[in-house]
Amino acid sequence: MKRSTWLARLTRLDLRWLAAPLLLASALAASAAEPASGEAASPGWILGKLAQPAPMATPFVEVRESRMLKNALRLSGEYRRPQDGVLVRAVRDPYVETTTIHAGQATIERAGRAPRTFSLARAPELAGLQDSFGALLSGDRAALEALYRLRSEGTRQQWSLELTPTAAELARRLQTITLYGQDAELRCIETRMVDEPKPQRTLLASAAEAAPAVVDADGLARLCHQGVAPR
Repeated sequence: MKRSTWLARLTRLDLRWLAAPLLLASALAASAAEPASGEAASPGWILGKLAQPAPMATPFVEVRESRMLKNALRLSGEYRRPQDGVLVRAVRDPYVETTTIHAGQATIERAGRAPRTFSLARAPELAGLQDSFGALLSGDRAALEALYRLRSEGTRQQWSLELTPTAAELARRLQTITLYGQDAELRCIETRMVDEPKPQRTLLASAAEAAPAVVDADGLARLCHQGVAPR
């Protein structure tokens, strides 16, 4: 397959899951527990809790639904952030694959195949997501608001933060990304693409640990939203 064809197919099929790791940033694990509070969770408060230093790691369970898939696909594995500026997505089931995002590039490795590396800058929508990664890493709300409109709901006990892209290149493919959390823990990322009727959900941390006991899609959605009404 020609490199240009492969890149186009990768961008078309995998933008949905690339959105999740680029937005995970340093929120790969819960920070110290806080006393329960009924105070409203503002975007600034949420972003402050998501900015944490490396190294960090968290399990994930990802559920993909698409017109291109006959049945929903459930992936599980681990996200790792071994150092600042490096993010690793290690899929362990139903196949083994490692993707490393670093210095504006993504490298995909599978057993028995040569690694494939491409520049995120070659796909404008992915470059925009890379900028989001940097903004969340530093807790830079101004930089994030240059790319998205932010809207939070809920309390500091159970909150959601919706990011709606304002940049044209990103908005053509991505509808919204909604983060769901409890206290200082990011538990789920729900990604809605323009050309797909159903969202992709990535369960993290304690939600991912609870996911193996949940077999139906509605149950996974409830686990994702954990008391916060879905958008």
